[in-house]
Amino acid sequence: MSQFDVVVIGAGPGGYIAAIRAAQLGFKTACIDAGVNKAGDAPALGGTCLNVGCIPSKALLQSSEHFHAAKHDFAEHGITVGSVKFDAAKMIERKDAIVTKLTGGIKFLFQKNKVESLFGKGSLKGRNGDLWQVEVDDKGKKTIIEAKHVIIATGSIPRPLPLIEIDNVNVLDNEGALNLTKVPKKLGVIGSGVIGLEMGSVWKRVGSEVIILEALPTFLAAADQQIAKEAFKVFTKEQGLVIELGVKLNEIKNSKKGVTVSYEVDGQAKEETFDKLIVSIGRIPNTEGLNAEAVGLEKDERGFIKVDAECHTNLPNVWAIGDVVRGPMLAHKASDEGVAVAERIAGQKPHLDFNTIPFVIYTDPEIAWVGKTEEQLKAEGIEYKKGTSGFGANGRALGLGKAKGTVKVLACAKTDRVLGVHMIGPMVSELVAEGVMSMEFSASSEDIARIVHAHPTLSEVLHEAALAVDKRALHG
Repeated sequence: MSQFDVVVIGAGPGGYIAAIRAAQLGFKTACIDAGVNKAGDAPALGGTCLNVGCIPSKALLQSSEHFHAAKHDFAEHGITVGSVKFDAAKMIERKDAIVTKLTGGIKFLFQKNKVESLFGKGSLKGRNGDLWQVEVDDKGKKTIIEAKHVIIATGSIPRPLPLIEIDNVNVLDNEGALNLTKVPKKLGVIGSGVIGLEMGSVWKRVGSEVIILEALPTFLAAADQQIAKEAFKVFTKEQGLVIELGVKLNEIKNSKKGVTVSYEVDGQAKEETFDKLIVSIGRIPNTEGLNAEAVGLEKDERGFIKVDAECHTNLPNVWAIGDVVRGPMLAHKASDEGVAVAERIAGQKPHLDFNTIPFVIYTDPEIAWVGKTEEQLKAEGIEYKKGTSGFGANGRALGLGKAKGTVKVLACAKTDRVLGVHMIGPMVSELVAEGVMSMEFSASSEDIARIVHAHPTLSEVLHEAALAVDKRALHG
């Protein structure tokens, strides 16, 4: 029976990073994962993020943005193109190639760091003295390994919608939405979160009529509402997405003619028939097959594995990270938790601050933020001051042809310490890192304002917003 210092269950962005860091720290490490490639004929590491989530969606977003630019934006640059054609199958082929390259990269990293990769589903079987016995089920072929420490990193799965079953033919989850080889004439999306907005944007740009149905009355309720309202205006009035808020779903029927959704908005009955329907109403923790109940692994009322601030579960030497535990369901949060747990096993004292984890939505314009929103500060009674600046007068943004958007900096009214940074605009997924860095080092808005920012760059808009906190903006 093979014995390890650390066994990780799950090779997503939390699990594979945890395994690599554990191996770097000198632990004999194995990582168990049952993921397979798109064809279903070979193992594929990387979890949802690399295979059917973060990475492939960004590839499709970029392809659709290029197509849209060729049709609508090149002319103002003096570039004349002929008839622009779109090949959805080719777009999917490119996306698949990127996924294959990155999942293969994890295999290489495992080999480089001497992490043993085990294919199959992992489950806890109980204790053998000081060691945990973990079963690896490879399509019915079962083996038992033992480990001093177990890190559970099994991620999350799409939240089901009781009204309809996902078939990934007409009714799609994130995986199905990433593999359409033809542009649907009319596309419905249930849920206006990250997945709904990103996939809706992709298929809208390449020719679909897109209608997004959201149960909540507020658009992007987790985001700063000044930024959310600006985003809603851009997506609906300028880009043509139809976004219905406060939707009550009544019935969904899947037939040969399409998917018919009956719903209400403000008491008014409506009905739409779509060629394809994407269901993106969030995700739930994936604990199926872990044998949690049998070994006494505690979960909360929402199905998340209970952990303390350091990711310990209630079981000795069993840890859990990523989407399967509390906190934001973000790949980078999972990765950092994985590093932290490996280092804690080694006796180190790593630090992870949930208040400085950035959020990003990769629409066009992008949306990103870190820290408290203005609404949260008001609700918590925290006195604050704010500064805003737009991309409209930024030379770099104008040169890019992407001069829409706003940056907002929120700072403590008494200490000037940065409490939150919120953005909508070009490449703010990159710019938000400066806000994260500022908050991690307890910077003030004046610190950002005093730092020399290169000209012309998009980062000057953040600089200007920091200046505006102290009412000394130079370009606004």
